[in-house]
Amino acid sequence: MCGRTACSLAADNLRRACAYRDRRGQRRQPDWVRQERYQPSYNKGPQSSGPVLLSRRHLHQDADSSERVLMDMRWGLVPSWFKQDNPSKLQFNTSNCRSDTMLSKSSYKGALLKGKRCVVLADGFYEWQQQQSGGKQPYFIYFPQTKDAMDKEMEGDEEWKGWRLLTMAGIFDCWEPPGGGEMLYTYTIITVDASKDVSFIHHRQVRAGKGVAGMPAILDGDEAIRKWLDFAEVPTQEAVKLIQPTENIVFHPVSTFVNNIRNNTPECVARIELGAKQEVKATPSNKVMLDWLKSSQEGSPQKKENDLPKWTSQFIHSPSPKKTSASVLQQWLGKQGQPAAKKHKA
Repeated sequence: MCGRTACSLAADNLRRACAYRDRRGQRRQPDWVRQERYQPSYNKGPQSSGPVLLSRRHLHQDADSSERVLMDMRWGLVPSWFKQDNPSKLQFNTSNCRSDTMLSKSSYKGALLKGKRCVVLADGFYEWQQQQSGGKQPYFIYFPQTKDAMDKEMEGDEEWKGWRLLTMAGIFDCWEPPGGGEMLYTYTIITVDASKDVSFIHHRQVRAGKGVAGMPAILDGDEAIRKWLDFAEVPTQEAVKLIQPTENIVFHPVSTFVNNIRNNTPECVARIELGAKQEVKATPSNKVMLDWLKSSQEGSPQKKENDLPKWTSQFIHSPSPKKTSASVLQQWLGKQGQPAAKKHKA
């Protein structure tokens, strides 16, 4: 399942990172809706709000369905048919939606059949591995990052070359209070069985008969994102074929500092060495990363793009080759001379 995420980019950079090509092939950036409500965070949990992409036609009936907008929504879907006056009275957890029941459970079926599909954006998500000692070890899971732009100048370039966002398939709905008032937009993240590369994080729970290991349904590449969002052109029956596990992810262990939802600093995503004391040290490599993450959250308009670590992270791309690119995040966070975090091998 997916119970915690990070999305640390400032609003303007988030918009740049979501650039896409419209139906005419023109490069565009999605417009923000309710941008003032968006708050970057390294530690987002259910009931907090987060950024999602959706088709503009959901908000404007005469809009081209291929056009995208960014919107801040609350995590934890409240069905439009919910009749009580307070959404917190919803008696079941809707932060995640299992792919094998999304077309049968009433909480999700209606919205999905109406094309209310969205893409939930994050730097990555956290997962916890049960330890034999009884504790749990958190991991940060994300897309592999490439090195292509590390030697290129970014100054004056509108094309985003920063962190490549993780793009998760979601369903959203809009709830109106029975007594009237502001509409509440909420979403759920669709989950699938965990890929073999991350299933080891769950293996003890599965062996103990505590359920099937799960992970977010990740949409890898702009073509998959386009099909998922363009509900007017891509019917539900075709779109759901995109919902499947992916192996194009990497991960590294992080400190239990992230366990406390009130902790919201770059230390949440910093790589640690397993077996060492869990504290984040200001090594030369991770200090640059942590300083950059802090400044990117602030979103200062005076910040120069060439001050950022030069990572390629373009939203417009083909699906990445599996198990090829090393993670640049690991290079920035890992200690000098230490091997980068790798995918688990059985």
